[in-house]
Amino acid sequence: MILNMYKPKGWTSFDVVKKVRSITKEKKVGHAGTLDPFAEGVLILGTGKDTKRLSEISSTKKIYKAVLKLGIQTDSFDIDGKIISESEIPDLSTEKIKRVLKSFLGEQLQIPPMFSAKKVNGTRLYKLARKNIEIEREPSKIHIYEIDLIHYSVPLVTFQVTCSKGTYIRVLGNDIAEKLGTVGHLIELIRLGVGDFMLNDTVRIEELQEKWTS
Repeated sequence: MILNMYKPKGWTSFDVVKKVRSITKEKKVGHAGTLDPFAEGVLILGTGKDTKRLSEISSTKKIYKAVLKLGIQTDSFDIDGKIISESEIPDLSTEKIKRVLKSFLGEQLQIPPMFSAKKVNGTRLYKLARKNIEIEREPSKIHIYEIDLIHYSVPLVTFQVTCSKGTYIRVLGNDIAEKLGTVGHLIELIRLGVGDFMLNDTVRIEELQEKWTS
């Protein structure tokens, strides 16, 4: 069974996996791509034999809506991190922001953040980051297919992006802020789609529980 679940804010992706495992009584449950605890939206889960389909689903395009707060940078590039720097926000026009966003279109290399579930030499990076250990990370090839400004009101830049597997929107937000001549961090992130699976069709934990028990 493939499930298009809604991951709520504050839950880890594994929290959703555990909950679905307990509701369905399926021993084998996996997901097609982690969402950070502060993020919400589409999380694709597979149970039983269908876990084999997850890597194929995981490699499809992802769509996100993000809110970037300018002027403050955190160590994790999101709202859950510690503030590490602050900077003035220059006078920005929407045209300038749109130009900067468009400069990220296409294929590029992105360095994974220390606060991530990515494994280097068998250790998850966030485990090292929590001990204040920073190591060199190999950049990964990513692709930004579409990126659009939704709204700008100082200090918040709201944008939508369609990207390849392995793109860290937190890193993208940090890089956008830098190109705008300041610093920033994400305060909101919603995954709107994974391949053909869209936010409008997601099932919430409570709905699954109700459906399953009835």
